[in-house]
Amino acid sequence: MAPIIQLSGISKHFGEGAKRVDILDNINLDVEDGEFVAILGFSGAGKTTLISLMAGLSEPDRGGVIYRGREIDGPGPERGVVFQSYSLMPWLSVAGNVDLAVNAVHKTKPRAERIALRQRYIDMVGLGHATDRRPAELSGGMRQRVAVARALAMQPDVLLLDEPLSALDALTRSKLQDELALISEAEKKTIILITNDVDEAILLADRVIPLTPGPAATLGPNFRVGIERPRDRAALNGDDRFITLRREITEYLMDVGAARSPSGEADLTLPNVVPIARGKSARLPKAYADAAGAKGGSSYLDFAEVSKVYPTPKGPLTVVDRFDFQMKKGEFVTLIGHSGCGKSTVLSMVAGLNDISGGTIALDGKPVVGAGPERAVVFQAPSLMPWLTARENVALGVDRVYPKASPAERRDVVEYYLNRVGLGDAMHRPASELSNGMKQRVGIARAFALSPKLLLLDEPFGMLDSITRWELQDVLMDVWARTQVTAICVTHDVDEAILLADRVVMMSNGPNARIGNVMEVDLPRPRSRKALLAHKDYYAYREELLDFLEAYEGGANPDQATLDHIRAKRAHQGQPVAAAE
Repeated sequence: MAPIIQLSGISKHFGEGAKRVDILDNINLDVEDGEFVAILGFSGAGKTTLISLMAGLSEPDRGGVIYRGREIDGPGPERGVVFQSYSLMPWLSVAGNVDLAVNAVHKTKPRAERIALRQRYIDMVGLGHATDRRPAELSGGMRQRVAVARALAMQPDVLLLDEPLSALDALTRSKLQDELALISEAEKKTIILITNDVDEAILLADRVIPLTPGPAATLGPNFRVGIERPRDRAALNGDDRFITLRREITEYLMDVGAARSPSGEADLTLPNVVPIARGKSARLPKAYADAAGAKGGSSYLDFAEVSKVYPTPKGPLTVVDRFDFQMKKGEFVTLIGHSGCGKSTVLSMVAGLNDISGGTIALDGKPVVGAGPERAVVFQAPSLMPWLTARENVALGVDRVYPKASPAERRDVVEYYLNRVGLGDAMHRPASELSNGMKQRVGIARAFALSPKLLLLDEPFGMLDSITRWELQDVLMDVWARTQVTAICVTHDVDEAILLADRVVMMSNGPNARIGNVMEVDLPRPRSRKALLAHKDYYAYREELLDFLEAYEGGANPDQATLDHIRAKRAHQGQPVAAAE
């Protein structure tokens, strides 16, 4: 049986002369009718260029795209496309946006049939209740559903998906993944998905194919997904086939990506200099000191019944309700939960960037009052001075907190950490010329260079593609292992939460968000993603976190019996289970 779509020897470049960049080189691919293929790739590898070629929106330099035995020469209704940006007409309703496709492709059908066709696909993506809403009234996830409905309403033979879920939060992304899986089964269409998420690829596809790093990217080996449908993302973590396949794909991607950015690491020694104490100082309130004494006073960072309340026109809104938690010196804790559960609010309060409405936070025996360099923060966007070099951005903080050190000692502090994060060869480049991943490396180096008592990370890798995120997680783990700084990281990424943490704090839904559960992660250190891929206990932790997030999905408030059952599943698998806080 002939493939429905073939890519034959495709190559593509942009620019000429000294500015020429070879994007794709000798791409060959046969896709069977009804097959779901996922293509995994690095940022900048040419994934969107590849989709554009298949859609007929761009022409290759060499080779061709063959649809049902004939080479394409432009776009066609038999190939529907959904891009990362949904490109809806803002003045049209959901129905109006879908009608654009229906009326263009099915103009010979009677009006009643076209209306029925439009409504069928709007209902299929779960937007029947929002048919008359305009894009401005929809969430990002709902807008992407409109784009999917519009593509499906063309009734194409092949559906091309260009990272359609990558800009969405984790919960919305998982919901749309489930919808795509259902659509795939119901429509039996040929689907080609471009993604940078290994789990998404395995959950949805029949076959996963990596795209090697650019320039001149080409397709790597085929990985068949021999797991029956439907596939449950939590239950997969107990399936040896999933564990093996996930390890094989991830190791391949990490190996081919390892040579992308040489570290330029030099053999530097960190000078023995101590930062000065800056910021406000205060004595512990007597009530807090008495409570700390009653608890034994052994904690290094102590959240004592911490709450955050915001005034609203409808009255006070309690976002975080009596967050009570203690950390030891040198411990790494991650906070995870759905959007709106107060994770970042907790972090901003301990950073001194947000006032505490009730309770107390104490670090090393002193209450947190305002911001200070003993609490270094790494945000999702690193906020560098674009006109300064990477080195100068780090030096801004170092010069301030090490005023008694010599210029040579301060220079060594800066260069030591820039080398540790792999920027030894790029430290003199302006921040404006750095990639997002390199900018975040500067942010990490800057935070560690302050020699803080507490490191606070607010979704530090959330804006990066999966593969760059893996690299920086390993960088963070390597530098943290050398410093053993007490750290808290807010994340929505289950793998990141487990990889980094000694304990994972799972938050209940907001408002009135509290600690829902605390999971101790008893995995060996030093850790790296590659080392954990074959560790079966790792997948038991993943399943517990995914079950926990599912229990709180959609604003649900699960009872204690449900939470106890989730925790008990790992106990039955032979894992130690921490007591609930």
